[in-house]
Amino acid sequence: MTLLIISPDYASHLLPLASLGTAWRAAGQRVVVATGPATADIVESFGFERINLQLGKGSNPGVIRAEQQPTGEDDALRGFFDATRRGMVETLAFQAEARLSDLMWEPVRVAREVQAVVAAIQPDAIIVDHLAFSARLALVAAGVPYADVVLGHPSALPVGDEVYGFPPMWPAAFDPSPEELRMLRDLCDRVSESFTAEWNTALAQLAPNASPSASAFGEHGELLLLNYPSELSPPARTALLPPHRFLGSAVREEARDAQVEAWLAASDEPFVYVSFGSFLSVRADVLGRVCEALKRLGIRGAIASGSADPAQLGELPSEWLVREFLPQVTLLERAAAAVTHGGNNSVTEAMTFGVPLVVLPFSTDQFAGAAALDDAGFGIALAPNTATAAELSDAILRALDLPTQSQTALAALSASLRHDVGSRRAFSAVASAPMS
Repeated sequence: MTLLIISPDYASHLLPLASLGTAWRAAGQRVVVATGPATADIVESFGFERINLQLGKGSNPGVIRAEQQPTGEDDALRGFFDATRRGMVETLAFQAEARLSDLMWEPVRVAREVQAVVAAIQPDAIIVDHLAFSARLALVAAGVPYADVVLGHPSALPVGDEVYGFPPMWPAAFDPSPEELRMLRDLCDRVSESFTAEWNTALAQLAPNASPSASAFGEHGELLLLNYPSELSPPARTALLPPHRFLGSAVREEARDAQVEAWLAASDEPFVYVSFGSFLSVRADVLGRVCEALKRLGIRGAIASGSADPAQLGELPSEWLVREFLPQVTLLERAAAAVTHGGNNSVTEAMTFGVPLVVLPFSTDQFAGAAALDDAGFGIALAPNTATAAELSDAILRALDLPTQSQTALAALSASLRHDVGSRRAFSAVASAPMS
């Protein structure tokens, strides 16, 4: 039996997908990962086979830097970073306008490469990143069933009157004007229409007799898997989803890190883990304010600095753990709280270990995720561009001392996620709904 995993060449996407594949490995089955070269080391670390497949222009082996991207993609990345400094609506608008080239890169050529990979591997099951639109287009055109894994907030698959790129919920810390929201919604509607036309044009070339899509952003696989806890999904919205399975989280195994183990063993004092992920660590100005907030509180920090300029973080206490990259799962298992941008891996892994969050969302589905955490009482959301060190200090203290009801609910969620891990949920879902 063979499982084929199709992933963009980004560590933040491949890590949870590969973690799901460990259930197939444990069952003695063959696992092949089709992805690009930047993440080859990750595939190797899981002991899986790799076949080369480049789904987009960019790549990210773990920490992304604009100067390491292909010409054109580097400027696009700088444009995105600049947009995050201007604000929430500006960032979402920038992402919406860039979406065609980001999500449907050379769709016909890539789709035919995907079809060639499937023909060569002859898998018994396929799981695909939901955002790998060209790959999913290829499978739709060839009539090949697949499991569709939504790695972000469930709103990555719009339902009802939602439109992709326009968050269905916002944290209270953000207060865009009605006019700004109207302009953003209109833009997202136009992009959705254009993206659907692009999808249908490519589909007509790949499968002339196929029915065109009414909404390409609403397309999904025969089996929908949501890498997210169901407890953070509003019941009214969940009811609108097509048949699905919530995976909870795809917590990865991490190699032993002697320096981190020594740091953890050196003190029993509580610490706060801080990471803005592989992209948004570039926002050293915000990371610096978080460090200042922790210093004011006298609380130890474990800081994943990523691509941030260390000079912008100020002088940090010698007893802190500060590195470009840190083993997130290892540290979240012991952290008292965490400060995050609200990426899917950070949120789901923190929930797995019952870690309350201070969320500073910058883009895409991070706003909806931050709102869900706020509503559940598991996190405090602040606007990253305007939150002061004093406000951050207050939010960290609130996270460290959640109300009893929130602590109890978070502990129950953690116990559920650790008892029934995402990889087993995925394996069970695929096994009970064979896609053949």
